[in-house]
Amino acid sequence: MENKNPISPHIQIYSWHISSLVSIGHRITGVLNIIILTLISVWLASLLLGELNYKIIYNFLNSFIGKFFVIASIWSFIFHSLSELRHLFWDMGYGFELKTANFTGALTIVLSIVFTILFYFLGRIII
Repeated sequence: MENKNPISPHIQIYSWHISSLVSIGHRITGVLNIIILTLISVWLASLLLGELNYKIIYNFLNSFIGKFFVIASIWSFIFHSLSELRHLFWDMGYGFELKTANFTGALTIVLSIVFTILFYFLGRIII
């Protein structure tokens, strides 16, 4: 007897959509943001342990890897915030149409990159 139950979607037959990518990104950046905030708190608490501990982290943040970490952190917070704004509109009942959901998903990705670049250059001007 042949099983005629539907096959569950899996990686070989599932086609990715922009909404699923933004949803997964939202979850990942949410976890990363908690880790980043914890690291920032540890860095600030290192002020209590003396200047040497603070300088170690300061020197790391001024290295190439440290600057990448800072830029990636800024992108993570911006992406998560924009995605959360998108969810807020969904909670109010707007943006569920497929065309609108795809547009706002793409807009979330593009604006997160644009705002990260703007924040980077703004920071370079201010600091």
